[in-house]
Amino acid sequence: MKNKIRKWLSILVPLFIGIGIIYYQFSTLTLEEIDKIKISFQKANYYYIFLSLIIACVGYWSRAYRWKYSLHHLGYQTKFYNNFFTVSVSYLVNLTVPRSGEVSRAALLKKYENIPFDKAFGTIVAERIVDLAIFFLFVFIGFLLQFDKLNRFLIDKNVSLKTIGIFSTVGLVLFIFFILIWIYAEWKIIKKLKKRLAGLTEGMTTIFKMKDKWKYLFHSFFIWFSYLSMFYVSIFALPETSNISFDIVIMGFIFGSLAIGFSNGGLGAYPFSIALVLSLYGISTESGTAFGWLVWTSQTLLTIVLGLVSYLLLPILNKNK
Repeated sequence: MKNKIRKWLSILVPLFIGIGIIYYQFSTLTLEEIDKIKISFQKANYYYIFLSLIIACVGYWSRAYRWKYSLHHLGYQTKFYNNFFTVSVSYLVNLTVPRSGEVSRAALLKKYENIPFDKAFGTIVAERIVDLAIFFLFVFIGFLLQFDKLNRFLIDKNVSLKTIGIFSTVGLVLFIFFILIWIYAEWKIIKKLKKRLAGLTEGMTTIFKMKDKWKYLFHSFFIWFSYLSMFYVSIFALPETSNISFDIVIMGFIFGSLAIGFSNGGLGAYPFSIALVLSLYGISTESGTAFGWLVWTSQTLLTIVLGLVSYLLLPILNKNK
């Protein structure tokens, strides 16, 4: 019973957050602004939206291709289409419960390629660690380019850089402390955890030991390059956003990526954050809102279509197993 409640809460809470953000966003708009958003959708150049979807598919391909390196290091040869389809399904599942796609991805690979769940999941966790490191690199570059603008914004909101620095330092120290305990502590509970998570740990450490680590890292950067390119290409769909500078694009990309984790696939949160960031640079609320919803809607539809098609094709292409 508790598991069912927890499962439903993990779905409904992010969903209600997203719906709440949508309600708040549109309740603050006038009827005239809402009409302008509708006109933006009608007049948008969907060639660039379609181009962004093609780039997104290339990103899917690269993520599936990267996975083969860590799996190969563990001694497993997988069919590429199984890698691609399980990645596509995982994106679809993430629309229901944030971050649950990683679990379904490892489960599907176990089902169709007979790879132990803990090892497959370990390689996925390793991917997330690398992805997070690259994302922080984008954050660093973005904040460096826009330091003055962000500093003024934080001052207006009564948030000092000193406070942010203190919290960041404390978090870093705690993280390092945890890592040191995990590596060197001889406590029974740590030893038991290490034993139970042996397969997971093996999968996570493949990056450092694999033969093709540089190809793996190339694809890791290429994946994020495709994400950024996908977002950048989309700005040309609307005249109001087509002239924004690349540093503003990076800031929009950063905050949009962060917003995805707040609700189911960024429902409500993604368009709201994009509109908020663009408003800091003189883009009207209605144009920023229209742009955010254009990007989110197109990418979500792609995720749904690819995910459903992949889910249907997996058992057909693996029917002899």
